Amino acid sequence: MSTRALRRLKGKQRGQEALDLGDLTLAESPEEQAAAEEEQLDSANVSPLSERKGSGRKAKKNKAQKNFSNIYELIGDADNEAEKISPDEEAEKPDGNKTSGLANDDNRDTEKPEQKQEEGSTKSSSSGDRVKKKKKKKKTKVTSDDGQEAVPDDNIDLLLENLEQSNGLSLQNEDCGGSDRRSVLHVEHRNLNPETELKRYFGARAVQGDQRPRQRNRQFHRSTWMTSPKDSWPRFSRPGISMTLLQSKDGIQYFTFEHSRDYQQVQFKFLDAVESMDPNNIVALLQLNPYHIDSLLQLSDVCRIQEDQEMARDLIERALYSFECAFHPLFSLTSGTCRLDYLRPENRAFYLALYKHMMFLEKRGCPRTALEYCKLILSLDPDSDPLCMLLLIDFLTLRSREYQSLLQLYQDWEVHRNLSQLPNFAFSTALCHFHLSQQEDMDPEESNKERHKADLMLQDSLIMFPGVLMPLLDLCTVQPDSTVTAHAFFGPKSQIGQPPALAELTSLYVGRTCSLWREAAVMLWLEESVKEVLRRVDAKDPQVEDCQNKRKQRYQSAPRNIHRHVLLSEIKEATSSLPLEVTSQPVMGFDPLPPLDSVMSYTRPERQHVGASNESTLSLFFRSLLPNFNLQWPEPPGLVEASELVKERRNLGNHLNKILN
Repeated sequence: MSTRALRRLKGKQRGQEALDLGDLTLAESPEEQAAAEEEQLDSANVSPLSERKGSGRKAKKNKAQKNFSNIYELIGDADNEAEKISPDEEAEKPDGNKTSGLANDDNRDTEKPEQKQEEGSTKSSSSGDRVKKKKKKKKTKVTSDDGQEAVPDDNIDLLLENLEQSNGLSLQNEDCGGSDRRSVLHVEHRNLNPETELKRYFGARAVQGDQRPRQRNRQFHRSTWMTSPKDSWPRFSRPGISMTLLQSKDGIQYFTFEHSRDYQQVQFKFLDAVESMDPNNIVALLQLNPYHIDSLLQLSDVCRIQEDQEMARDLIERALYSFECAFHPLFSLTSGTCRLDYLRPENRAFYLALYKHMMFLEKRGCPRTALEYCKLILSLDPDSDPLCMLLLIDFLTLRSREYQSLLQLYQDWEVHRNLSQLPNFAFSTALCHFHLSQQEDMDPEESNKERHKADLMLQDSLIMFPGVLMPLLDLCTVQPDSTVTAHAFFGPKSQIGQPPALAELTSLYVGRTCSLWREAAVMLWLEESVKEVLRRVDAKDPQVEDCQNKRKQRYQSAPRNIHRHVLLSEIKEATSSLPLEVTSQPVMGFDPLPPLDSVMSYTRPERQHVGASNESTLSLFFRSLLPNFNLQWPEPPGLVEASELVKERRNLGNHLNKILN
């Protein structure tokens, strides 16, 4: 905001206050005349305070003689008047401007020097100057007629907040559809930048080095939160993506991306390039349209498969930059109140770009930044959770050592989401309590309570999900005890008898978080809990049978978003447990497992497939000379019947494949 605009904004606030018409006249008011008579009577005992009052009246009288033809001149005079006004004049203001407690404190402070002067104590002029400086530092907080406090001139943030509240256009509403979601899904802007975390680990000099921005050939880029534009990128031009606000309901704002006509044509060309199975066609398309989102996502997967991680990450960042330049003015990344429907194909690319960028950050060694992006994806659609970020947020929280935030999420969402029924939350919350009990700065009593909670939660998790133990020990390269392997509860039956959905969830958790369980202290704690669980199983604890019945009734089939998450995670242990209905169909990197009830805003036109011509070169030559020439003989009836029989056999084979799959 410019200085001129800020001054006009301040003038507007002062203009709302009631002006005293006596200030604009040349004659003195009766109050001033009475004060002048008192000054003549007490001329023998002149104090620094009375001198200050007289100078204030002179300045006020000179100010009244000015011509207020310029509004900015009035603003400047009002600034001076706010500093020179005395406490006595402040008390004589109308009732509409009530002073706050801070103003009363100023009055008390100014009364003390007056009492000392009346006692006859002589003070030097330096003491008066000291009182004057002290008074200038303090500013009275005045309330307006509406009952709202006027914001100090130097606090710009509070000024803008009051303006947003008065206009009713607050970008980050405090009501986020529930107090629990507001605290959990809140994202901080500074944590979206990976350099913030890297600087905390290695220092600013190690991260930035001697990289200095070059002044030559420097392009102007829009400032963004998620990515920093690079000079090596092509010059940005709007690709044809825009965002619109659909509706606002209960403090939640629903947005959607839209494609222009030109962008739709580019999208159709991209689909043709994907069907050609040639990455060079996508490269050629990106040369003409360097900020086409789906082309950037698909080519990033190709570069990652070819182990060009730097290029793959750069393409994802370019896609995020293109998205952020198309944001709606009311769309906020940090408030947790903005929603994007995954059923619309235009919004899916934003989900996937955020997810891929998050995984690159996690592999780069920035788990705290990746956690912020995980919360951001979850906040876009927390009810449906199309990418199943609840299966990943616990791992990133443990990696970044934000134990309290994970426990708060578990406590707030357990009632309506049943997070304890997910293996990752059941084991990760127990691991959080264990790490909290190991902190050195914790009180011994609190440490014992946390350790007791951790023991009970881990035992309950092992009883509920016994199929996690043996694969976890296998990936941690730990040889279990013979009593554990010989027991039927943790034996091969615990893995074979699992429902398909539970097997998918357990393999996903084990493959992702096995590195967190390799610590020596954690492994000793796990060993103690396994022994206690075996003792409870042998004692026929009723909880064991109850958990067995729950496993049989639940986890029969996993929803589509869990399959989508497993495909995006690319964890071998989890992808091998996917059902055939998922692995048998082609999976596109730019839109893996699209929802069955998608909301299509535009459709791809049908392509005219021109079949391969069986005509010879001679027939094509005659056709070029004689347009009416037709060299087509009728096929013999036997050949027609044979071809129909082949078609029927092929259809029968397709039906069998569908039944088997």
